[in-house]
Amino acid sequence: MRPTPAPDRSPGPARRPRLDRRTLRSDLRHLLFDSSAALVATAVIFVVLYVRIEGGTSQTLEVMPFLADARRYWLYWACQAFGWSALLWAWITVMLGLVRATRPPASLPVPLSRLERWHRVTSITTIGLMFGHALAFFLELLRENADGLGALPLLFSAFVDVFVPGGYSSGTGQVAILLGLIALYLAIPLSLSFYVRAWTGSRLWRVLHRFVIVVYVLSVWHTLLYGTNVWFDGAFRTVVWALQLPVALLFLARLLTPLRADERLTRADLVRGRVTGGLVRLCGRMLAAAGVVVLLLVTVTGRDGGRTRGEPSGDLLVTQPLVWGGLAVLLTVMGAVALAVRASERDSGPAGPRRRPEEDTP
Repeated sequence: MRPTPAPDRSPGPARRPRLDRRTLRSDLRHLLFDSSAALVATAVIFVVLYVRIEGGTSQTLEVMPFLADARRYWLYWACQAFGWSALLWAWITVMLGLVRATRPPASLPVPLSRLERWHRVTSITTIGLMFGHALAFFLELLRENADGLGALPLLFSAFVDVFVPGGYSSGTGQVAILLGLIALYLAIPLSLSFYVRAWTGSRLWRVLHRFVIVVYVLSVWHTLLYGTNVWFDGAFRTVVWALQLPVALLFLARLLTPLRADERLTRADLVRGRVTGGLVRLCGRMLAAAGVVVLLLVTVTGRDGGRTRGEPSGDLLVTQPLVWGGLAVLLTVMGAVALAVRASERDSGPAGPRRRPEEDTP
């Protein structure tokens, strides 16, 4: 009688941890320099805004003349400074992300891995600046109403106005602050989910991360709608629009020449195989090209529907219910995409394709 062979106790393949601690630690080390640069930029912007108020040249004084006391309302100007630096860093990180996800030229001076790291680090800094923007506004509301309410009611009221979507209920801020909060609360999971992609799956993370462009659009919209320094049509507002041109052009380039081969649109996609997917990609590229043309026209003409001096601004064209409806549609689309990715992964079985270098590219 032959002896029974001992069971194989060799360890199976090691499971990747759900949290990518090594990459996170590396990014946090590089975050020190990036966040320091962002704070310096915020301080410079604060000084510029402060000097303009002291000199009486700020557009804000035409909207809210009581803010002429720059020392008393310094928290408001800190809020504005954080908002502008957050928008600047959002612009930087979006540009880096689009360059990273586009097929690079042969003479690219910076390795793609470094671009990806810069993109991740600037994304974290942007979230921090957005939170600083909201926190300074929260503190200003506390200071402004310190004599009118008790401590707890004051904290609750300011918290609702600043951090609860839809809580601010007066003037343009009804919509503008709602847009800004949606941008902040979407930015956190859509950006930081990179570090848990081993848990969600790289493909699901990659697909959902593409919706982060909505965060940038909402941030620009929030600025143009509520930034008192760009309240009226003019040079400052035109500069904001001009900075969107390279974003739109890079977005178009990313659609036309994506890094991942399976995302490229070919003639065969429109005549055989998955024709529907090919048509969807073609429509996306056409819409992006139309967006570039619109941005160019707005930048050249300087007219974007903003307020005009001496004329009533009229009612808001976009209201809170419309914003909530748009958010519901966005979340529904994201949920449907996530379910489709999960179903596709189940159909393909546990043995997926071998990982490619661009697997983690959004």
